[in-house]
Amino acid sequence: MYSNLFSAQSVQDLLNVLPSLPYAIWETFYMTVLSTALALVLGLPLGVLLVVGEKGGVLPLPGWLLQVLNVIINLLRSIPFLILMIMVFPLSRLLIGTAVGTTATIVPLVVAAFPFVARLVESSLREVDGNIIEAAQSMGATPMQIICKVMIPESVPSLIQNATIALTTILGYSAMSGIIGGGGLGKIAIDYGYYRYKYLVMLVAVVLLILLVQLFQSVGTWLSRRSDKRLKN
Repeated sequence: MYSNLFSAQSVQDLLNVLPSLPYAIWETFYMTVLSTALALVLGLPLGVLLVVGEKGGVLPLPGWLLQVLNVIINLLRSIPFLILMIMVFPLSRLLIGTAVGTTATIVPLVVAAFPFVARLVESSLREVDGNIIEAAQSMGATPMQIICKVMIPESVPSLIQNATIALTTILGYSAMSGIIGGGGLGKIAIDYGYYRYKYLVMLVAVVLLILLVQLFQSVGTWLSRRSDKRLKN
């Protein structure tokens, strides 16, 4: 597989694909960031409900409703992404008009990611000191005020770190979407690198994906540190 990795033909194949790489990087960036943003829009309120809606929370919900939410999240998280992409084809066609392409791939990415984001948000909110919440309740704060002005602001550093984890996970998912016609570096790695036995092209695409992960992780860590009030004292 790698015996002729740097042969003259392999290098020429890479040079032929090279003009396509900048646009592939942009497609991967576009899919990843937009999918993460949409997953946060769905997953953040869901994760908040899982914490504040439990018995003894600031906004208790019926037990059956919490159970339904947990079952839905667990079911979606247990489906392998490649299978989930195929299952979500009808939804992609309904919303986008097609199940193939970069934009259409965003639909299964969001469906796969928002339950994961909800669990990450739940984990972040559970780290908030209960004494702070009790103090807000004793001062007469409403549940919505406690959520918006106490719980979420206090957990911002952890939320940013977990959002970064979600971002890098979705980046990995976006690469797999190349198998079913998604764009980006995943398509380059699979269509040109694997299917056509151009392994140097595949290796370069993988290296670019690794660099994107490092970029996202570095930015997320920096933002998390900047928002952590404990590090400013």
